[in-house]
Parts: sequence; structure tokens; C-alpha cells
Amino acid sequence: MTEKKLELYYFESCPYCQYVMSILRVTGLEEKVTYFDIREDHKFKEKLLKDTGRTTVPCMYIDGKPMFESRDIGEWLHKYARELQGEEGRN
Repeated sequence: MTEKKLELYYFESCPYCQYVMSILRVTGLEEKVTYFDIREDHKFKEKLLKDTGRTTVPCMYIDGKPMFESRDIGEWLHKYARELQGEEGRN
């Protein structure tokens, strides 16, 4: 697997976002993600709306492609966690 660019659009009090962030911690991928709090900076919310037509979070961009739904994001993270962690050794 080539290195993936992971970006998470979220806000702190969102329980679905917290679910995804807990999976990032458990899988050890927390440091591989760039975080964008849509309530902290409205330009992040505007980008999300412009790109997807939605402002729902969590939204995980994987190499520039958005993925919504916390369960889908969680399943993807669990599926690829080992490969994503292995990327450090290949750089």
C-alpha cells in the first residue's frame, strides 16, 4: 500500500467523531492523521461543504476522497491499520 494522506474533519463534542478518534488511538494511527475542527475554524466547514455538499462529520479524507459515516471510517481504519503503521519503515 502506498502512503495514504489521512485528514479528519470533526468537532470535539460529536460522539461519532469521538468514536473515530478512539479507533485512531487504539490502532496507533492517531499521529498519521491531520485534524480539522470545523467549529474551531469555519474555513474547514466551508471546504467540507464545497467538496462534498455536506457539513456532516466525521469525514475522513483518504488521499483526497471523502468518507462519511463513523462505522465505515472505523471499519476502513481497522482493515488497513497494520499496513498504514508499516509505512513508517518504508519511508
